[in-house]
Amino acid sequence: MAPRSPYAPVLGVVALAAWAAGTVAALWLAPADSFMGQVQRIMYVHVPMVWAAFLAGALCCLASVIYLFVDRQKKWDRIAHASAELGVMFVALGIACGAIWGRPTWGVWWTWDARLTTTAILLLIYVGYLMVRSVGGDSERVARAAAVIGIVGFLDIPIIHMSVYWWRTLHQPPSLLRPGAPTMAPEMALTLLANALAYTLVLFYLLTLRTREMAYRSRPVEPDEATTSASVGAGVRAS
Repeated sequence: MAPRSPYAPVLGVVALAAWAAGTVAALWLAPADSFMGQVQRIMYVHVPMVWAAFLAGALCCLASVIYLFVDRQKKWDRIAHASAELGVMFVALGIACGAIWGRPTWGVWWTWDARLTTTAILLLIYVGYLMVRSVGGDSERVARAAAVIGIVGFLDIPIIHMSVYWWRTLHQPPSLLRPGAPTMAPEMALTLLANALAYTLVLFYLLTLRTREMAYRSRPVEPDEATTSASVGAGVRAS
């Protein structure tokens, strides 16, 4: 088992507290939407999850650029790898939440509009990233190939954001990140921002745990550890 970071438990507690506060605000403090009613509350999970997925993609891209062009230390490769894993998780959960929201709002679970299609492409890119990792092992060549995929995958994120402006889509334009003033009630905006912060903290907490585990697994094996592992293996075979 990988040793825990001294600040990881603190980050975990802060992330959990922020998530709990955001959830309470989303369920009980924020007003219901005047048009969609109570079902709109899933926005406070769906949007922060997608935001966390985009942030994970940005971290994967940044770490990949550093690994390819600045510093070939394995820590940057591990950050990129862990960010891609978390990106897949958050994109998939974001799509699932969007489908749950879309069914009563649009009447369908899924439709191939511009934003959904480009988001599905993002998911496939990072699934491909993980497939390259799993098939190729832990070599330098695989790390470089994965870094290129991580950089290319990030290019899809601004396309996803701008898709509602460039093409006809069922999605409404962003309520906060849009030109001009936000089109959302202050209570709803604050609740959305609080949940975005909470999921950001969750992302960094999971990223910390995963990168430390990767570092632990890739460390050189000490002679006494190798002897212990061999003894345990021999005992299992004998039984």
